[in-house]
Amino acid sequence: METIVGIKGKDFVMLAADSSHPHSIMILKDDENKIYKISDSLMIAAVGDSGDTVQFVEYISKNILLYKMRNGYELGPKAAAYFTRKNLADYLRTRYAYQVNMLVAGYDKTDGPQLTFIDYLANTLSVDHGTHGYGGMFCGSILDRTHHENITQDEAYDVMKKCAREIQKRMIISQQRFHVMVVDGNGVRRLEDLTAENLKV
Repeated sequence: METIVGIKGKDFVMLAADSSHPHSIMILKDDENKIYKISDSLMIAAVGDSGDTVQFVEYISKNILLYKMRNGYELGPKAAAYFTRKNLADYLRTRYAYQVNMLVAGYDKTDGPQLTFIDYLANTLSVDHGTHGYGGMFCGSILDRTHHENITQDEAYDVMKKCAREIQKRMIISQQRFHVMVVDGNGVRRLEDLTAENLKV
């Protein structure tokens, strides 16, 4: 019952994630951060089993940092996505498989913005927009209709608003707040949260 959404533009990638922490029929907390800043130009949005998401993303984050310390430069978004995918695939073949679905977003000065879709079976695909979770089923048609090659950050933020409104209108489970983050040539930064209150304006 969680949702993450990603949009890639010409010079940026934007991620949005709901902030609820559901368990069975209960919402345990409503300020959960599901978008993790890995480096100055890389972030991962992850949903799935709550323990698995935190453990696996921290494992990936620390190993990417270790790689930078050993080699003097950090992995690019594409390399980081494939490193993440390989580790997920390796664990899939053990009894300790992680139940984690991710969107890996980053910006590279040479290759530009990158958005990679990774599911818990380690399927990986570079995409222009993508979603995970039940809320994503309501966003697919919106993203297909509104995304274009030269989409701006303001337009992408408006698309995120449309997705959040549709989820809040149609889903039986409450998702009242969405965190939004963007990565571009200036690094990773957080934008204003999407809430039921400011979406009415």
